[in-house]
Amino acid sequence: MIDNKEAREEKPFQLQVDGTQLALKVRTRGNSRMRVCTFPPLRFNFRKMENVGTVFEGQDKLKLVTQCRKGKRSQQDVLEEYAAYRIFTLLTDVRFRVRLVHVSYVDTDGSRDNPDGQYGFLIEPEKQLVQRLQGERSEVAAVTLKSLDPEQAALVYIFQYLVGNTDWSLVKAESDDSCCHNIVLVAIDSKRNLVPFDFDLAGIVNAKYAHPDPSLSIRSVQQRLYRGFCTDRDVLRGALDKVVSRQEDILGVIWGLPFLTDKDKAKRVKYLGRFFDEASDADAMIKSFEKTCHP
Repeated sequence: MIDNKEAREEKPFQLQVDGTQLALKVRTRGNSRMRVCTFPPLRFNFRKMENVGTVFEGQDKLKLVTQCRKGKRSQQDVLEEYAAYRIFTLLTDVRFRVRLVHVSYVDTDGSRDNPDGQYGFLIEPEKQLVQRLQGERSEVAAVTLKSLDPEQAALVYIFQYLVGNTDWSLVKAESDDSCCHNIVLVAIDSKRNLVPFDFDLAGIVNAKYAHPDPSLSIRSVQQRLYRGFCTDRDVLRGALDKVVSRQEDILGVIWGLPFLTDKDKAKRVKYLGRFFDEASDADAMIKSFEKTCHP
């Protein structure tokens, strides 16, 4: 399957969890990671009747974010991307739920590619997300400022700036079926909400293969760039205040990660700390957003 990863063909797969073995199908998935990863992300396709009484009961299809390449650095990348999801969880319920897992892969010939196992994380299916939020999936080519929940959208803009993620936009990319790139649009009470995903190219991760879009005015993914709509200053300040109020908890997500050394964690805390230093002058930060915001 890995040797022919771009075929995306489903293959038989045995998943053992807490002594219970489940028969399912698995295939590779992803866009950019399909190209750059030797071990791309996976999608599990469960047999619903077989997962009754297990932690996967009720699940149909689940996405697994895997370790992209061999080595410590790539394992660290997975955990740092997981941290981005967990940070957003601190700020809102309008987000994808994720679950950290530790996986050991055994090939059909009995050989283990990673005898000590590796970390990955499962992502809530989009259908479950929409149902949980009691909303509807919006499929449009682009969104307008007026169609969005202003406070929720502002929180997403600030969060993306916090983690240094520029790999998203308010219009669809060539590889997308609809708006928006790396954003799911969910209509709740007549207003569209932005639910971000895919943070492997964010500055908080700083993956070796990560490079900013050439059209952007930054040289490194660790350079922050505001990519949201031009928004009322009071609305942005409210979102910024909410993020700043959770500073201790946000940094605590990093300190609580497994596998990473204290030195590795300190680097990520320092990166996030630069955001909070900048946010200490909220007026100046918000004014700087107006230079790059979408009208």
